[in-house]
Amino acid sequence: MSNFIVKKVAVLGAGVMGAQIAAHLVNARVPVVLFDLPAKEGPKNGIALRAIDNLRKLSPAPLGVKDEASLIRAANYEDDLALLKECDLVIEAIAERMDWKHDLYCKVASHLASHAIFATNTSGLSITALSDGFDAELKSRFCGVHFFNPPRYMHLVELIPTAQTQPEILDRLEGFLTTTLGKGVVRAKDTPNFIANRVGIFSILAVFAEAEKYGIPFDVVDDLTGSKLGRAKSATFRTADVVGLDTMAHVIKTMQDNLKDDPFAPVYQTPAVLKGLVDAGALGQKTGAGFYRKEGKAIKVLDPKTGQYVDGGRKADEIVARMLKKEPAERIRLLRESGNPQAQFLWAVFRDVFHYIAVYLEQIADSAADIDLAIRWGFGWNTGPFEDWQAAGWKQVAEWVREDVEAGRALSTAPLPGWVFEGPVADNQGVHGPRGSWSPATQSFAERSALPVYRRQAFRAALKGTGAIDPRNAGRTVEENDAVRIWVNEGQDDVLVISFKSKMNTIGPDVIEGLTRAIDLAEAGYKGLVVWQPTSLQLGAPGGPFSAGANLEAAMPAFMMGGAKGIEPFVKTFQDGMMRVKYAAVPVVCAASGIALGGGCELMLHSAKRVAAFETYIGLVEVGVGLVPAGGGLKEAALAAARAAQAAGSNNILQFLSDRFQSAAMAKVSGSALEARKMGYLQPSDAIVFNVHELLHVACSEVRALAEAGYRPPVAGTLVPVAGRSGIATIKAQLVNMRDGNFISAHDFLIATRIAEAVCGGDVEAGSLVSEEWLLALERRAFIELLGTAKTQERIMGMLQTGKPVRN
Repeated sequence: MSNFIVKKVAVLGAGVMGAQIAAHLVNARVPVVLFDLPAKEGPKNGIALRAIDNLRKLSPAPLGVKDEASLIRAANYEDDLALLKECDLVIEAIAERMDWKHDLYCKVASHLASHAIFATNTSGLSITALSDGFDAELKSRFCGVHFFNPPRYMHLVELIPTAQTQPEILDRLEGFLTTTLGKGVVRAKDTPNFIANRVGIFSILAVFAEAEKYGIPFDVVDDLTGSKLGRAKSATFRTADVVGLDTMAHVIKTMQDNLKDDPFAPVYQTPAVLKGLVDAGALGQKTGAGFYRKEGKAIKVLDPKTGQYVDGGRKADEIVARMLKKEPAERIRLLRESGNPQAQFLWAVFRDVFHYIAVYLEQIADSAADIDLAIRWGFGWNTGPFEDWQAAGWKQVAEWVREDVEAGRALSTAPLPGWVFEGPVADNQGVHGPRGSWSPATQSFAERSALPVYRRQAFRAALKGTGAIDPRNAGRTVEENDAVRIWVNEGQDDVLVISFKSKMNTIGPDVIEGLTRAIDLAEAGYKGLVVWQPTSLQLGAPGGPFSAGANLEAAMPAFMMGGAKGIEPFVKTFQDGMMRVKYAAVPVVCAASGIALGGGCELMLHSAKRVAAFETYIGLVEVGVGLVPAGGGLKEAALAAARAAQAAGSNNILQFLSDRFQSAAMAKVSGSALEARKMGYLQPSDAIVFNVHELLHVACSEVRALAEAGYRPPVAGTLVPVAGRSGIATIKAQLVNMRDGNFISAHDFLIATRIAEAVCGGDVEAGSLVSEEWLLALERRAFIELLGTAKTQERIMGMLQTGKPVRN
């Protein structure tokens, strides 16, 4: 297949979605032109320019680096349509009005390049109806591409063809969305609201209906339907507030307008409480009130009976919370049999969703996999509804659902389809199996897409029941203990991989020992070593932690026996491990996603190269527990400043040290891998990967490339110039002002001073040459001195007990 290279993209519509899609294209280094109507006053591109400027202010941030909003080119439909000829992909993202979209299409169609893919980002309008009026050639290049809000963070993109869309158009677009933008792509049929919103919004409507029936308050519903069910922490009503109640009402209306003869049609009526809030202008988070309202520091919740906001924070009954901790089969049985209204509510919601997905699977999706992945990636569920059903016992749950439907307890009297009870699905005990996932249209188990882009994913998003390989025990184990697993992936025997097994992949002496052993093995018989954590592939949206840093709990016994000085061997072991990584004879490459904090950041800094998922948050955060980085992170800051000064032909090392000092002293964490590169935690040559499922593939490729290029480690023993005591004095003068102005505490001042001493090389003349060992000794001394203070001990205990930093 020929290459599909996207050199430039146009986004039509500078509203919330259009501007944020443009922002994520910039994140991925794709040049983008953002169009909107010509402004009636001021610059003609004013509407697009204001939207671009607003991207810098939004939270969560749509841009990996806020200053890069300027990379988006503003345009208007009157003066700039000729720019469309330069674009390989054009994404329309204006308001959900069929007539407005058609008017825009008439305006732009003749300006599109003959090879360009034309796509609409609609949340539920018919793609076929939108293509009415196109000639056959343009119809063949037109499809739906439904991003979820916010586009940077939501993994799901639905790809929706018409009957006329060329298959190769979809294949090219799927490859681009998957690798370049990092998305999980699900192909949907051209039915109202497609897959995720169709099932997801129905599940929310079911929650509305059953919560009202059983009299469960909104905040209790959210406690029941959030993390306790393995779903988004924002659960149901808080999620509705974040999405926008007007947006939710619009999606519901799409179902009302297009599914009038549906057996579930009564469920699609806009709930009275939702209609009342929308009519009152209480649209959720963007207006300050919806189902919840913040009053000062208190979060109030709406009481639907009185229409007033009352104190929130109520929790599920403890007996129900205990039921939800059980294995799926027992959990569903207990909920169904319980007389507790909250348990009955949960069983009813499970039943309603199981009923719905069985009835509509054939109509809305090619296979059960598409429904489960769409709901996981689009609504933040750890497992999809078919996975939940199958795990709970397919046949038994099916009988319970049928019993409720026939008894009139369900939301519709539509019978479950025959394939639920008889044939391959019944024989398989569910819709997912080793041969794939059930497709009612073909009456077979369909395999997942085999497009070339998926060869880059060593471990694709797994579906329970398919027998997919668990990355935690995949490939061939070389050595394994309680701390680490050292292994090689299937068919990749030339590159060794190490994965940590500690909580949050923290690094203690046992992990350091395992890392050292892995380097020994790699030097003996492999091209190199990759540090990669299978937790990056979580069941729901991917992106688990690389490492939360040093394992402080592992150091506590030494502290209890020997005080602060008793910790020195622990710190020295950590430093020695980092130096072993840096000077390994074969390349050590860190493949990071999620958080890489403290010691996790230091491990990356000492590696030969880094491969980071775009959503990687990197920083030296030890100040939060009253300590300084002591695994070589400050040493590497000093070395980097010396290199930068030398490259600039400058003797002013402090000039190149200031930003790195501030990052460590203020515990700054990057908001993305792009920002980490700007902060110096990643180098320009380090790869940034947008799809976390491709992380291991790229890291192994980097090891091979380094090995093929004749990799040699840095030369050990090199001396470097430091800023010295004059640099320390300059930094301390600034810190005194901050302390005396009450911007930092006295203990913060002490910690920051110790960081300054370490990065400036201690009490030596400016420009003095020092060794890495000298700088590491400064780190150790500062770490141990601070550990001996009462205020640092308060911070450590507070963090271990509450997970939150103590300000003292």
